[in-house]
Amino acid sequence: MINGTPLVEAERLSKSYETQTGPIQALDQVDLAVHAGEFVALVGPTGSGKTTLLSLLAGLEPADTGVVTLLGQRLGDLDDDGLADLRLRAVGMIYQSYNLFSGFTVRQNVRLPLQLMTRRPPFDATQRTNQLLADFGLPDLAERYPAELSGGQQQLAAIARALAANPPLILADEPTANVDTGMSRQIVSRLRALADNGEHGVLLATHDLRMASQADRVLAMRDGRIVKETVLQPGRSGREVLAELA
Repeated sequence: MINGTPLVEAERLSKSYETQTGPIQALDQVDLAVHAGEFVALVGPTGSGKTTLLSLLAGLEPADTGVVTLLGQRLGDLDDDGLADLRLRAVGMIYQSYNLFSGFTVRQNVRLPLQLMTRRPPFDATQRTNQLLADFGLPDLAERYPAELSGGQQQLAAIARALAANPPLILADEPTANVDTGMSRQIVSRLRALADNGEHGVLLATHDLRMASQADRVLAMRDGRIVKETVLQPGRSGREVLAELA
């Protein structure tokens, strides 16, 4: 169930990059909102703007034009410290390439966001870390390093880290691209459960229409624009959903 005002909202968002062959328009006048209790999927080919959109929503880079509002604060109004603090509290980022720190154990990676918080988290950091390791089936791997894990195990550790500070907004950029089908389903099921608890909003970028079919809404991107929005109704067959998304 969708709750309250948007966790994140983009208005007329545009972004371009300079390349050797000239400027590329990565995003072009994009409008988007994600609420708590909502699971939204972004689909589109490579280069359609999905990763750029997630980066701008998280405040990892600035937009050329337009406004991003995160937990009621305009990102453009914040200095670097304020932006970093808000991002740490508000956003859990899950990457295709895991982005775990190779010199840290699994436990240290998961605990890291809690150590970086300038405000005291409303829970015990050790207890929170141990609970996440247990929730994701990682307690026996806690003292191992990322290189000692399978791809699926690394992605579960990365998701646990993204959730450490209990951020309301989860941004997942192709989190199932480097894992097998069984692990893909497990990851998407966990993202679905986060939205269903009503406390989190999830925005998933994916090429996989089967994974996108688990969302409440699917936004199709092409050439930096959202060209189609599909609201998915529970109880529809997978074949019907895939036909509508195709």
